[in-house]
Parts: sequence; structure tokens; C-alpha cells
Amino acid sequence: MNRLQNKIAIITGAARGQGETTARLFAAEGCTVILTDVLAKEGEAVAASIGDQASFLRHDVSQESDWAAVVDFALGKFGKIDILVNNAAIVHIAAIGDTTTADLQRVLGINVMGPYLGMKAVLPAMSAAGGGSIVNISSVDGLRGSTGLSAYNASKWAVRGMTKSIALEGAAQGVRVNSVHPGAIDTVMLNPDGTADTNQIATAMGIPFGRAGRSEEVAAASLFLASDEASYISGAELAVDGAWTAGMKLA
Repeated sequence: MNRLQNKIAIITGAARGQGETTARLFAAEGCTVILTDVLAKEGEAVAASIGDQASFLRHDVSQESDWAAVVDFALGKFGKIDILVNNAAIVHIAAIGDTTTADLQRVLGINVMGPYLGMKAVLPAMSAAGGGSIVNISSVDGLRGSTGLSAYNASKWAVRGMTKSIALEGAAQGVRVNSVHPGAIDTVMLNPDGTADTNQIATAMGIPFGRAGRSEEVAAASLFLASDEASYISGAELAVDGAWTAGMKLA
């Protein structure tokens, strides 16, 4: 416990799913969390349920002005930003011939522009304070290709590449930047109406563990990278995928 004691974290896409679970775990570890999302009603409810350690801001990650407002809030209220978890993302499933320019722009606007603007917004404060940790949530689809996910693949590979670039830029200032690559996780993205047998889906996908992952397992990876335990880790990529990207499991 208290692995993030006295730290201030911004977590995007925190109204539900992995972001919500991460916010709850960080708060349980002593962190003050600023949850952001476009889902205001849900986000406010999550922050209220966490308690005094949590605040919620409506935030469109694709807008630079929204990022400025979030950073201003954090610095104005708490005086620092120790951690940023770029979690907000969307998925678009379609063959390239059925993917419009608007579809691609929407995916890139949230999944790529969001983390990019977020890192740009927090780096000055982290650098001035002598350090910080940025955790970018990519995907197994940032480590390989998948049929029907060309736009999503492009965005998650971009997150992986940005992570390494900004890790180099932030190193001298003590700012660590790492990426987490979840596989099939039992959240709204995999199971929109909550009725699917996600373990069956995972088996059909050929995941060696034979089950879907849990959002708690992704949150734990983010916790480690955000904590001082990962003080010499930057530019790394951590797959949380039940050995899905390890290779082919032969019968």
C-alpha cells in the first residue's frame, strides 16, 4: 500500500473500464487522482465514489485547450503533476475499403493526438519539478497487425513510437515514459453490452491463457510503471495479454 503516496495523477478515459479501475487503484495506493473523460455523468459518479482524493474534469483529449485547462487545474489546486496515464481511446473495426477519411481522423484524433497533446502539456511541469512518470496505454495492436483494425493499429503503433521518442526527450529531466499493451480485456471495448462470454472469445482468439484479461491486471501494470519502483525504466513496452503476442501456441 501507499506506493503512490503524496503523488498527483491525471488519468484520461477514467469514467469507466480500465481508466476507472486505474483511478481506484491509484487512490487506494495513496495517490490524489484527477479523472478526465467526455462522459461527464459517469466520471463525476466515479470520482464521488472514490472520495476526497478524486476530482473529475470533462475533457476532450483531442483538444489542446482542454489539456491546458486540466493542467491549470492540477497545478492550481495541487501545485504539481507527478503522473499522467494516457488511457482514453476508441476502436474502429472495418476493412480499409470501408474506413472513411473521417473514421481515420476520428481514431487518430483521440488515440494519437490525445496522448501527444497530453505529454506536451505535462512535460514542462514535470521537468520543472525534476521528474514524473507518463504511462501511455497502447495495445497488443501496437505490437502487430490485425485484420479489420488498420486505423486502430495505426494509432496504437503511433503511441508506441511516441512513447520511445518522448522517453528520450524527457530522460535528462527525470521524466519516464512507458507504454502498456493490453490484450483482450473484459471491458466495454471487448464486451459492449456486458453479456458476452469473454473467456470464450479469448479462446477463439487463440490467447494462450484461455481467458480475457481483467482491467485490474492492466491497472497493476500502470501502477508499477507510475511508481518509484520503476525508477530506471523508460521507453519500455509492457504487454498485458496472456502471452498473446509471445508467438503461436502449437497444439
